[in-house]
Amino acid sequence: MNDMNDETSMTARLEACYTGVVHDVLRAMGCRDFALPPELRPLMPEKRLAGPAFTIVGKSAPSADPHETLLAWTGLLSKAPAGHVWVSQPNDRIVAQMGELSAETLKDKGVRGCVADGYIRDTDFLIDIGFQAWSRGHTPRDIVGQWLPTAYDVEIRIGDVVINPGDFLLGDRDGLVRIPRDLLEVVVERSEVAMSTESEVRKSIRAGMDPQEAYLKYGKF
Repeated sequence: MNDMNDETSMTARLEACYTGVVHDVLRAMGCRDFALPPELRPLMPEKRLAGPAFTIVGKSAPSADPHETLLAWTGLLSKAPAGHVWVSQPNDRIVAQMGELSAETLKDKGVRGCVADGYIRDTDFLIDIGFQAWSRGHTPRDIVGQWLPTAYDVEIRIGDVVINPGDFLLGDRDGLVRIPRDLLEVVVERSEVAMSTESEVRKSIRAGMDPQEAYLKYGKF
């Protein structure tokens, strides 16, 4: 991918795929540790999310100055690039890592959604504005005087999955997968071929073909 247009086009093509087929393609390519923990769930299950990762890491800071936490947080919001997914390893399971004003800000900047390995809040508002957010749950508690970022645009780990800045994520009802940036084009191309083959298998099954015969004919089931 050489420019923003290529990235936007690949994001759209990836978002037209689904995690099951992308998972199978990555597995067949010999990749490992690319499925994020199933405890991470989407706020809007019907809405897919895809895009390159803007990565954030932080820490609990229960004695932090409230002003300091808000300065750090708003600074992060300013740095999030359009067309990306906000992907956070907060190392915290106490406070919310996304809320209404932050989501409004990111959406207006063109950020596609967020993945937080922690909690979120203001969920009704996020649904109202259509800002997709993946998390482990919800809490009304916020970051003020409780949490600080330590770095952004760095390698992070969520479960067994290492996510580098610019790696792509795809999320749907089934879960989230990470696609290494340098493999994105081939993964999308093979996923599109696999989905086309699955359509042929589906037609054959509906026409009465034996499932094993369909598998032997198409090499997929």
